[in-house]
Amino acid sequence: MSKLSLKLGIIFFVTLFCIETFMMFFLHVSLTNSRVEEELASLQARGNSHRAILEQNFNLETLSHVALMESEAKTDVVITDKDGGILENSKIYPETEKYMRNLKEPIPHTGSILEDNWKKEAFIATISPIQKDRTTIGYVYMFQNTASIHALMERLNKHFLIVGIVSGLVTIAIIIILSRKLAHPLIQMKEATLKLSKGDFTVALTTNGQDELSDLSNAIQKLSDELKHLRQERKEFLSSIAHELRTPLTFIKGYTDILYKRDLSDEARQKYLAIIIEETNRLARLISDLFDLAKMDENSFVVAKERLNMTEFFANIEERLSPAFQEKQIHFTVQCEDKLSLMADPSRFEQIIINLLHNALAYSAAGDTTIVHVKQFNETLLITIEDTGKGIPKKDLPFIFDRFYRVEKSRTRALGGSGIGLAIVKELVHAHGGEVTVRSEETKGTTFELMFKGVGTNDNNIIN
Repeated sequence: MSKLSLKLGIIFFVTLFCIETFMMFFLHVSLTNSRVEEELASLQARGNSHRAILEQNFNLETLSHVALMESEAKTDVVITDKDGGILENSKIYPETEKYMRNLKEPIPHTGSILEDNWKKEAFIATISPIQKDRTTIGYVYMFQNTASIHALMERLNKHFLIVGIVSGLVTIAIIIILSRKLAHPLIQMKEATLKLSKGDFTVALTTNGQDELSDLSNAIQKLSDELKHLRQERKEFLSSIAHELRTPLTFIKGYTDILYKRDLSDEARQKYLAIIIEETNRLARLISDLFDLAKMDENSFVVAKERLNMTEFFANIEERLSPAFQEKQIHFTVQCEDKLSLMADPSRFEQIIINLLHNALAYSAAGDTTIVHVKQFNETLLITIEDTGKGIPKKDLPFIFDRFYRVEKSRTRALGGSGIGLAIVKELVHAHGGEVTVRSEETKGTTFELMFKGVGTNDNNIIN
């Protein structure tokens, strides 16, 4: 956890540090330049004020008065004639003489800045010309020691340092909190994926929120739940296969041993051989169904469609299955509208209908009724297989199309079936682009509805 949060923290810190450093530097430079400009503007204004007084009264008394005013201030004044000769001063320093000696360019009446390099020079300086009748008769030089500016900058730097330290500490604290907050769900997801890779699907992630991390957490949680469900299905699938294979093999082995070891009558021998043939056929059907399911899972299942005449097709179905229904004394009828056709794989479409009718036959008793309705509904072919058998409990309805799911948990041979017939029906219906639904009520019967798009008509008019 510390590694990820440390990396996030370093990234955030470096980013924010660069941003804050740039902003602090920019602000410091701006404040420094602004403060120096204010000092220079104040110094220039003070010199212009003295110049205005001297232009009105340019005499020794006024000169002395101006010098006396500056003697107690942090600034100093030097008043010269037009040739640079010093007439009065509040205090003169050797460093200031160079400004008076090097004066060459004409100075505007509003004054000018002589020195603004406060970092290297001892003074900043301004000059204001004294004019009378538009003729320059002298100059007012104003000087301010840069030590005061340096002291001001030191105080400003100290304040910036304090602000920088405080903002840095606050930034570090925020980064620690944010990096841990971001890292914690990522670490949880990492641990969850490691558990999933080891086959442990007991993952519980926080999925609240609307951000990308919550979406990722939701996806991992959903993956965990699906893998857990698939593992449970796989266990049940393998258990069901083992049972379904074991049952017919047990019968085949047992009756084969009887035939081999005992001296039986022809009647008994025929009876046991019939059981062996029945169980062999059951085993062959189961293996065929499993093979079909495997091909469906691999998307290698091919449906060879052709135009089927529904009247002829269901007439054939009725003819083949009527004896089985009659044997159990179940009323079986097929009602098909004329001139209907559908693009379908004949053998696979037949497998769908026969599986559903075998299901109705298995769960109906003497006196019950099974009716097949085939008609056109809008642009679809609607096939309804309705029986008045024992029905399906409400709690089992959502699962009857699952592989090896059986309503009869006892797996008695009386009802037969491997529990994959309806799963194959669902896959085959979808392979034909159709939909299958079921309604059922216990003791009242079950109704399967099949809907296929692309219903057509033909000129053959064969009535059942």
